[in-house]
Amino acid sequence: MTSPKQEDVLRALSKVQEPELHKDLVTLNMIRDLEIKGDTVSFTIVLTTPACPLKGNIEKAAREAVLTVPGVKTVQVKMDANVPNDGRARGLMQLPVRNAIAVASGKGGVGKSTVSANLAVALAQSGARVGLMDADIYGPNIPTMMGVHQVPGMKDNKLIPATAYGVKLMSMGFLVKPGQPLIWRGPMLNSAIRQFLSDVEWGELDYLIIDLPPGTGDAPLSLAQSIPLSGVVIVTLPQSVSLEDASRGLEMFRTLDVPILGVIENMRGEFFGAGGGEDLARMAGVPFLGAVPMESAVRLGGDTGQPVVASRPDSEAAKALRTIAEQVAARISVEALNQKQTPTINVV
Repeated sequence: MTSPKQEDVLRALSKVQEPELHKDLVTLNMIRDLEIKGDTVSFTIVLTTPACPLKGNIEKAAREAVLTVPGVKTVQVKMDANVPNDGRARGLMQLPVRNAIAVASGKGGVGKSTVSANLAVALAQSGARVGLMDADIYGPNIPTMMGVHQVPGMKDNKLIPATAYGVKLMSMGFLVKPGQPLIWRGPMLNSAIRQFLSDVEWGELDYLIIDLPPGTGDAPLSLAQSIPLSGVVIVTLPQSVSLEDASRGLEMFRTLDVPILGVIENMRGEFFGAGGGEDLARMAGVPFLGAVPMESAVRLGGDTGQPVVASRPDSEAAKALRTIAEQVAARISVEALNQKQTPTINVV
């Protein structure tokens, strides 16, 4: 029997579409290390994120496509990922960060920090390199939620971020005494945010999740001016008063030309209701990323420094948060493709 030909294998793979990017695997240069030995074909599929929500579907479709090639009896597929740069140069901040994602809300008390922490951990669990920056200078909750209360120290005049659950962390909570209030005006706040970006040794990151304080004040404006954002995720509760505030926050980022990745509805359930996040997403013309049910395990995980995606991975809330993390990663990949950038890090 004649061995299969490489061009025939590639032709078969060119019929397999990446569902989020709507192009085939060959055109997207996702097929690597193609090798043919007798009737066995092996290759690697390099996805645009390790958190790809349709990873299994892509692998199955590629395997089935290659098995249709004459002479092929065995297909060996390896899955890998290379997160693309969003194309926004961050050289002025000297940050080798491929994608910077803000998590915002128009008001406090919507569980924004809880969502930020769990998104970061879920992305890290997928194999991505992730940082979590607590930009809520006045109310830094990330150290408590991640179970870490100090940074390792300094190296080469830069702070070494703390690490928990595979996520690099920085927060004002590491730098002040517990309970100490910060009575700062705008310029001091802006300076702190810039220093968290430039004076921390983040290293190479696929995703930097930035937990913003509530509202539409100095912090989000300073952040948008300090580092080009890949996009922003808006967190809201289901009820109308929360939706009104979340809508203001969403429109603020639109004014700042920051891509809106989508809306998350938090604490869905009997107490707060359901459906408001979907309504906001529909009215704003942006994706609805998902809803997180109101569960005691989420609150307990935040209080004990054990994010629910790590401590209760089989809970409905954890499943919802992992799905949302996959949706965020997928949206980032789509934005990167739309910018027609290659998956490299640009550091000037």
